[in-house]
Amino acid sequence: MPTATLPRWNMDVIIPGLQSPEFEQSFKQVSTGLDELEALFDQIGVDKRIETATESKDVADFEKVVAKYNAVTEDLRTLNAYVSAILTTDTRDEVALARDSEMDQPLTRLRKLGKRLTAWLGSLDVEMLLAQSDVAKAHAYALRKAVVGAQRLMSPAEESLASDMEVTGGSAWGKLHSNVTSQLIVALELDGEAQTLPMSSVRALAYDPDRDRRRSAYEAELMAWKTVEVPLAAAMNSIKGETITLAKRRGWGSPLEAALFGANIDGETLEAMMTAARESFPDFRRYLRAKAKALGLGRLSWYDIFAPVGEDPKEWPYDEATGFVVDQFRTYSDKLGDFARRSFHEDWIDVEPRAGKVDGAYCMGVRRDESRILMNYKPSFGAVSTLAHELGHAYHNLCLSQRTAMQRATPMTLAETASIFCETIIREAALQSGTEQEQLAILEASLQGSCQVVVDITSRFLFEQSVFDLRAKRELSAKELGERMRQAQLDTYGDGLDPEALHPYMWAAKPHYYGRSFYNFPYMFGLLFGLGLYAIYEKEPHGFHERYDDLLSSTGLDDAATLAQRFGIDIRTPDFWRGSLDQIRGDVDRFERLTSV
Repeated sequence: MPTATLPRWNMDVIIPGLQSPEFEQSFKQVSTGLDELEALFDQIGVDKRIETATESKDVADFEKVVAKYNAVTEDLRTLNAYVSAILTTDTRDEVALARDSEMDQPLTRLRKLGKRLTAWLGSLDVEMLLAQSDVAKAHAYALRKAVVGAQRLMSPAEESLASDMEVTGGSAWGKLHSNVTSQLIVALELDGEAQTLPMSSVRALAYDPDRDRRRSAYEAELMAWKTVEVPLAAAMNSIKGETITLAKRRGWGSPLEAALFGANIDGETLEAMMTAARESFPDFRRYLRAKAKALGLGRLSWYDIFAPVGEDPKEWPYDEATGFVVDQFRTYSDKLGDFARRSFHEDWIDVEPRAGKVDGAYCMGVRRDESRILMNYKPSFGAVSTLAHELGHAYHNLCLSQRTAMQRATPMTLAETASIFCETIIREAALQSGTEQEQLAILEASLQGSCQVVVDITSRFLFEQSVFDLRAKRELSAKELGERMRQAQLDTYGDGLDPEALHPYMWAAKPHYYGRSFYNFPYMFGLLFGLGLYAIYEKEPHGFHERYDDLLSSTGLDDAATLAQRFGIDIRTPDFWRGSLDQIRGDVDRFERLTSV
């Protein structure tokens, strides 16, 4: 399908342009709000509570601060989402680049105020507040978490300096990675013709049915990453070094300990999940071997991981995909189906791949119950699945829309809950209605994704752990980063892939390493938690919808283990995770049967 027919999102209903009076007014409103919030903090003495303050004053001050903080955060959220939307659809846009840089200042100010707020809340009598204030009761989890977080803060002056330095430190290095990778042009030969393509297009060739084209793209990709390995290695070393330094100064045992706190889970939960994941590796290798057999290969190379399986798999034009998604969402609930239709009707989705647009897909909340979804759509079931996945995030935002900014602070572990659930609805429907060849293609797309989220995510986790271990002592060279990436792939994929054709530059390709730490295991949590919830829905559909929506609206109101208990789930033992992985094992069995015909 020609990309010209694919829609782009409508951002004009938010603000009609980066150089418009409305943008200037919005930016001014955010700046004024931050001035007022800062003045309120100074007036009340947020971060240095007066010991002689009365309980009634503490309650009144708390309610004023929370109301203003939530309001300012909402305004900044919308403005930042707008700028991000414009920039990520064209990273060459100089006005967008400038505006994005301007956003550093208000974002830094809010982060600094957030740290002051955490320190102050940690000094208050939280139980007294909960007993006397309905506002406090509504923010109970945020309050109790702040008490713990306050113990992991440096002095106010040090935290303020750290926030200021982040703009020219970790954040700047992250931007460098984004700009370099999104604008990287790759020279390659396809079908005997020399071409130059953006890196996102070259990586998309991993899905090409022709193995020679996949191999050519893979080899050209590795050569292109080598040309930028020095600045990207510098970015990696600087970001990880900053993270180690700050974690140590704040009293965390390790960056992983800090990441677990931010993810609202504990080490026991992570180990239970990872134990079940390691046990599943032989099953994923069965899938990889079956796929190799279906492709007529002795063993898969890295560039075969995303190869389509089956002859003439069904194409999914975008219009057909949207209709299918709406219809299947409606089999779950009219609310979900109507929501999907609204997102299409109101142009929330930027669909077409194009030069300058960032690779991959994401969903972000913009204002109230509105979201925006970025995709790089191609007419395959995998793209339909991605569409459903991102709409799941948007539905989650809908369920959170009546919560305050502080109540909506959902960790990544729980942020994938609705996306995986919605993805599963689509997959099950497509499997029921498809021919054997179509079922094979659907199972392939699903197992491909599950393999990435369980096996590849584990490799990324192991890689990041090893980088942190060595970076605590010294910097790593680009060669060392590649060696550690390859070892992590060997430790997870095992004999499922050709060891001589792995991808040592995945550390350069994946943006997750250049932002928050351990932006990996939460994806596995999300997949397996979502699958577990879907299994409960299938067994006990009566009353599930209301409980599920309530769970989605509460993902910022408690830790993951407590929320899971609402459905009788114990996430601190491997058994729950094994049950979710059993569903994937069943898919592997089915895939093996279909590929052996």
